[in-house]
Amino acid sequence: MTLRAVVVGGGIGGIAAAVALARAGIEVRVYEQAQQLAEVGAGVSLAPNGLRMLERLGVGEGIGRAGARYVSAQLRFSDGRAVRHKPDQFTRPGQNVGVHRADLLALLAGQLPPGTVRTGHRCTGFSQDAGRATAGFADGTTATADVVIGADGIHSVLQGFVVAPAKPVFSGVVAYRGLVPRLDGYPPGELRMWVGQSKHFLVFPVRAGQLLNYVGFVPSGTSVRESWSAPGDPAALAAHFAGWDPVIGDVIAAISGPGGSGFRWGMYDRAPLSRWSSGRLTLLGDAAHPMLPHLGQGVNQALEDAVALATLLGVSTSPAGVPEALAAYEGLRRDRTARVQLGSRRQGAGWDSSGSQLIDRRWIYEYDAWAEAIALT
Repeated sequence: MTLRAVVVGGGIGGIAAAVALARAGIEVRVYEQAQQLAEVGAGVSLAPNGLRMLERLGVGEGIGRAGARYVSAQLRFSDGRAVRHKPDQFTRPGQNVGVHRADLLALLAGQLPPGTVRTGHRCTGFSQDAGRATAGFADGTTATADVVIGADGIHSVLQGFVVAPAKPVFSGVVAYRGLVPRLDGYPPGELRMWVGQSKHFLVFPVRAGQLLNYVGFVPSGTSVRESWSAPGDPAALAAHFAGWDPVIGDVIAAISGPGGSGFRWGMYDRAPLSRWSSGRLTLLGDAAHPMLPHLGQGVNQALEDAVALATLLGVSTSPAGVPEALAAYEGLRRDRTARVQLGSRRQGAGWDSSGSQLIDRRWIYEYDAWAEAIALT
């Protein structure tokens, strides 16, 4: 009997889950609250563990075309001097790829059969019995399946049907981020991170090297709303990094020029959840484990979730096996993502203390979520 799945949330995690489920032979529908699938103008860094999952999802070649592989990765002090570090305390040159979030979402969505995604559906409720699960939406419609997957982000509605609701935790850091056209003189294929006291600045290429993604991380004594799209002020960003390496000034100056963009993002996460699943409902990505970006793992961990979940559901011989599969998924993923969440907090403190106390990332990069899931079947 073919399993039926409903995914709530059409971001990268939700669409990746839908692709993985469809490839596992599961009938899937995605319900997204926005009127169209879209990602804001910003980049994401894909690490070896996430790229491994994208190969499984059939978009490896597309990532090769749309992304920008880092030929080199430079960790520097605020004045441009090199910071000494061990190879696995930063990215792995040649094995990490920068990609525009919209390009990644489009590649994944392109793997789905037409009609899989239903936009304009804001989830407001959930119910289940022994045999099925139902998501309810603001327009009064419902969607019933053998399993419902909450991929509805850090402000997840469905999380409240698994654990007691808890507000996201403000990190005390605000990120100014966006895209600028590639700068003359900036080395092609290079990621650079500048670190200092209480702030740091990151630049990496996306869209086959045509654009540079930048993020300036600065302290904030007051909480800023969690938003991917609030406008940022280039002048304020320039003031924060006045006196730093002139390359940073060149990037900031380009924000106001043709093709530049700037947003301000209050950074939030949550303490690891005590559980992810309840009966036929489970969580994925930021709905389960929102994390700070300091290890570059938010999207990569959501991709691991997607493949692991689909792998375990794919071996269920009937709808009756769904709760057991979800329990196995939670058991496989919860401790690992909790470790990444807490490690991301520690790494942020390391960047903001001039690159001290950096985390060895081998345990992150060398992990194969598909192989670990298969071992449980």
